[in-house]
Amino acid sequence: MQLKVLTLISVLSFMQLNARAQEAPIDTLTNRVNIIASDVDVLKRIKITGYLQPQYQVADSSGISSFAGGDFASGLNKRFALRRGRVKFTYDYTGINWVLQLDATEKGVAVTDAYGKYTEPWMNAFYMQAGIFNRPWGYEIPTSSSVRETPERARWSQTLFPGERDLGAMIGFQMPKTSKWNFIWAQVAMVNGTGRTASDFDYQKDLIAHIGINKNLMNEKFKLGVGGSYYSGGIRQFTKYVYSMGTNSSGLKAFVVDSASTNKDAIAARSYIGADLQLSYSSKLGITTLRGEFIQGKQPVPGNSNSSSPSTVTATSTQSITVNSSGVPSLTTTSTFPNTYLRNVMGYNFYFVQNINQIKSGIVLKYDMYDPNTDASGMEIGAVDANKKANNLNKADISYTTLGVGYILYLNPNVKFIGYYDMVTNESTALKGWTQDLRDNVWTFRIQYKF
Repeated sequence: MQLKVLTLISVLSFMQLNARAQEAPIDTLTNRVNIIASDVDVLKRIKITGYLQPQYQVADSSGISSFAGGDFASGLNKRFALRRGRVKFTYDYTGINWVLQLDATEKGVAVTDAYGKYTEPWMNAFYMQAGIFNRPWGYEIPTSSSVRETPERARWSQTLFPGERDLGAMIGFQMPKTSKWNFIWAQVAMVNGTGRTASDFDYQKDLIAHIGINKNLMNEKFKLGVGGSYYSGGIRQFTKYVYSMGTNSSGLKAFVVDSASTNKDAIAARSYIGADLQLSYSSKLGITTLRGEFIQGKQPVPGNSNSSSPSTVTATSTQSITVNSSGVPSLTTTSTFPNTYLRNVMGYNFYFVQNINQIKSGIVLKYDMYDPNTDASGMEIGAVDANKKANNLNKADISYTTLGVGYILYLNPNVKFIGYYDMVTNESTALKGWTQDLRDNVWTFRIQYKF
């Protein structure tokens, strides 16, 4: 009996070992499949996109200042350039969105976007993001340069919002696409106000708000977009000398100084209001688009310029040798910060775009205007009194208009060619060198590769 039991146990043990030996490869294969599936799932959350914009430009004159991709070097009126070389990495997973975008050109590599975004899981409508991102203002600023029909943004946009991005945090609202209220959206951001390339230099933080609607009508043949924007912030006044527009002792319009001791380290208000409108209609010919934007407000600037760029906030150092009472010389360094100038500004731009489906082309007309000082114009800038003494208005107060005409050829969904001509007109003034329109028009020929 014992022998039979031992024999039975041996047989069962052998069968169990054999079964395990057969199952082991299956379990290993299953684990490997699960690991591969997990890796694939992670990779599916990562998206890499980008575009290149090599271009060739010809200007009317050498060494001109230009908003068509930057100033031309001295003695130069023709140039090749890689205007943008963007690579964007996006990671999406259960309401979390992480974005890093780099710009690689002949000038170097820079970070253009770096932010995280979290969307709440209950309504999928409210979100919060923080980092470096586009300022939520109007239409042209947050719109990617890869889809914009013109090579560059308007002059007022580049002056008041240089680089488009800023560092801060933003909350937003938009219902999911399945909701009938998806056409309404709103964004509110708190940012440094110094742009993405500079460290903050004061305690003031700037508030930007943008609310709008995007509605499709007539079975999506007609599209309407309307938005309103608001900006409230300021900059530190580095000295007690604050200049605002008034009338000087000769009766000329000029900057008049306020030198109250309380001005130093106070905040000069920076505020704008704006509106934007987009209309498009789809027909057999193609899509016809009309757009417009408007902005006005108060622009404080450290130094007598008109740009919001924080690079103007630098101290000028001077050195001098002094001798004390004992006759010992010493080197003294004095740092002088720029004074603050306050201006009322205004700008606007209009687009007309007609796509022609049959020849895969588009025609673009764009008109933009920027007045950096609405309290002075024309011959009031640089005017002289009876003693031939000029007022203190300068080239930073001159207004500009730009008429752009362009042609777009869509070679395929990923490649397009743009030929564009900027006709820039400055107002005539009493300033030497600015008594008539400068020869600063620019041709731009660009090809874009997108992936």
